Amino acid sequence: MRLAIKEAQKAEMIDEVPIGAVIVKDGKVIARAHNKKESKNQATRHAEIEAIEKATKKVNNWWLEDCDIYVTLEPCAMCAGALINSRLRNIYFGAYDKKAGCCGSLYNLPVDVRFNHRLGVEGGILEEECASLLTNYFKKKRK
Repeated sequence: MRLAIKEAQKAEMIDEVPIGAVIVKDGKVIARAHNKKESKNQATRHAEIEAIEKATKKVNNWWLEDCDIYVTLEPCAMCAGALINSRLRNIYFGAYDKKAGCCGSLYNLPVDVRFNHRLGVEGGILEEECASLLTNYFKKKRK
């Protein structure tokens, strides 16, 4: 999660919402990414999507079943769906997102038995640190 936090900090440095993601396979980092919605002027450029794209290029396969993702904020519906479709094994996230989170807060898409693939989900990892990145960023933006 510490590496995902570093990615979130990179996002903040370019005035992106500070969310970072890291994908790990066999104990090795294969992708690191952060939000790029503003810099790419594209609503779909969340940290998770950026990380999935990098990971699939690294392993030369869209199927990421032996991989885990660490992300600083609970994934939204779009990202949870992408993680399901990419066949990741586990999602580990930091801060819960009561307004848009779909890995336990509003919905729990990755464990829904109606999908053809399910992921393990664990939230609240370094939760305060991950949440404070977002809180501090938005406090600065409001000033």
